[in-house]
Amino acid sequence: MSSGRRQFLAGAGALAAPGLLAPLSDRGAFAEPSPVEKIKSPFRVAVINDEISQDFGRACEVASREFGMQWIELRGLWNKNIVNLDAKEIAEAQRILKKYQLRATDIASPLFKVDWPGAPRSGLREEAGFGAGFTFEQQDDVLHRAMDLAKAFQTDRVRCFDFWRLDDPGPFRAVMNERLRDAATKAGEKGITLLLENESACNTATGAEAALTLAAVKSPHLMLNWDPGNAAASGETPYPDGYDRLPKDQIGHCHCKDALRSGKGYDWAPMGAGIIDWAGQFRALKRDQYHHAVSLETHWDGGGGPEQSSRQSWAGMKRLLHQAETL
Repeated sequence: MSSGRRQFLAGAGALAAPGLLAPLSDRGAFAEPSPVEKIKSPFRVAVINDEISQDFGRACEVASREFGMQWIELRGLWNKNIVNLDAKEIAEAQRILKKYQLRATDIASPLFKVDWPGAPRSGLREEAGFGAGFTFEQQDDVLHRAMDLAKAFQTDRVRCFDFWRLDDPGPFRAVMNERLRDAATKAGEKGITLLLENESACNTATGAEAALTLAAVKSPHLMLNWDPGNAAASGETPYPDGYDRLPKDQIGHCHCKDALRSGKGYDWAPMGAGIIDWAGQFRALKRDQYHHAVSLETHWDGGGGPEQSSRQSWAGMKRLLHQAETL
């Protein structure tokens, strides 16, 4: 193990270390609703936990007992990026998942959401959010940490990106692809699949670009985290145009959020209130025998707070899944 990784993991602690946090979900702040009927779908219907709340217990309570979900996507817990959780926090998260009978779809890590060294910075890049301020030199540590967490949370999937977007990625595309291929190989050796998210602020933003990246990398251990919302925000019609370009057997995850055109380009919207044909997208995924996650990533903040906004967006997503005869 490199000295850098030892330092990186030292702050997080060993995964098997004993001890629990005081139960964050049992502090009496919220009354537990009566459990609803669990979702039945050809998809793993999920929500990204921190789109509901940074209190992981509360997020799981809403996802399980109110939304009826059996799956949840793990990104930020207790105001910490998931790769920064310590051993006590991991144990507490495991306890909460068991309490609410939820399984993790994947580890939504920030892997490769950094600048490519030596490349000119673009105005399209963003600052890393969700507590993910890691350097390029720390990316191997982020990868190994995310794979350790995947094992701890009994999932075989880790989300990644392909570096902050460049005005002209052409001169760097081959080496970026090699870095993705190398990471996917390392993941495959651990029985893990990397999920490359198409992200507007990164070099793979649309369905068209995702098809090119997947074809260039050619790894059985790299699949796509298809995000129609991000594709729409990048100017593509995600369904049917972007989706039609994708190799269907390489879609390993799907984020669900909606978007509206605005004077500044786009705004997020609750599911079903935007420009994306989500009912058509869900039908197509079912037709193409997709059985992985469809994970609500609310992003829209017009509902009066994250929990309320996610509740409204889930109501829209649920209607769309019913329209598509996938719920």
